[in-house]
Amino acid sequence: MLTAWQALIGAGDISEGQTVLIHGAAGGVGHLAVQLAKLRGAKVIGTASTNLGFLAELGVDQAINYATTPFEDVVGDVDLVLDTVGGDTQERSWSVLKPGGMLVSAVQPPSEEEAVAHGVRQHMIYSSPPIGPTLTEVAAMVDAGLIRPEVSRVLPLVDIRQGHELIETRHTRGKIGVQVVD
Repeated sequence: MLTAWQALIGAGDISEGQTVLIHGAAGGVGHLAVQLAKLRGAKVIGTASTNLGFLAELGVDQAINYATTPFEDVVGDVDLVLDTVGGDTQERSWSVLKPGGMLVSAVQPPSEEEAVAHGVRQHMIYSSPPIGPTLTEVAAMVDAGLIRPEVSRVLPLVDIRQGHELIETRHTRGKIGVQVVD
């Protein structure tokens, strides 16, 4: 949740009427980012492959199956791209940003040179310790039913490797939890 918050609210300062493209929108960070962006009044475009129905449930305005449709062929004039994929997806994302827009990544630092060349900004989200006021606000949103974290599986600590392998498939829905005690 903190990664989504830092990207959209901390770095991006998303507001009503803006357009956000979230890569991996059904994943652990993505599904929470979708909900935060919608709460802020943004139009949300999400990429996924096997979880398009889940994106509809989350309220995504435009879902793109990245396995069949290159997002850059159907998206443009975006205020903020949240990259949870990296690599080629990040490189192709520069072209969909509007002048002054921002590419925020949670997986690899975006190129400062590419940002300048496209007339946009870039930001990298790094892990940070929990921030008290942010966690308090997020907890209140969850308690009020404004945000619904999706946990697709809970695995015992002994199976943490399996959890990482599931995440690495990039086809998980929501979060993978780890149960530390019985």
